[in-house]
This record gives sequence, structure tokens and C-alpha cells, in this order.
Amino acid sequence: MSRVEIREERCKGCLLCTSVCPEGILFQSNRLNKSGYKVVEWDGAKAEKCKGCAFCAEICPDGAIVVFKSIKRK
Repeated sequence: MSRVEIREERCKGCLLCTSVCPEGILFQSNRLNKSGYKVVEWDGAKAEKCKGCAFCAEICPDGAIVVFKSIKRK
């Protein structure tokens, strides 16, 4: 299963990642990072829907997202 890792200390809560996620897994939380920004997190209940497309990581201007794509075995 693919997964998304958010580097909360780098997140500025711009929500660009939430706008490009085709599965709607990412959302803005109510938690604040050390800089006072509301961080983005991903919905664990929808985690199995993540395809590892990495659109969220590509659009993030602060490099706050890392995507680990699962390898499909035959």
C-alpha cells in the first residue's frame, strides 16, 4: 500500500496538496506546527485508496510531502 508522509515542520497549510489529490485523502487538520500553521494530514480511513501518484508532493512548494509508492508484485 502506498503512503504519504507529511513533514509537519515544513507545512505552511497552503492546501495545494488537497486540491490535487484525486482520492481526497489529504485535509487540513486543526493542529498547529511550531510555526503556527495548521498542518495537512491524511485520512487513515482512506489510506488504502492512495495510489502513490505523488501529485501532492509535486505541487508542495515547501517539500513537506514524501510519497512512498507500493510495488505491485506479480
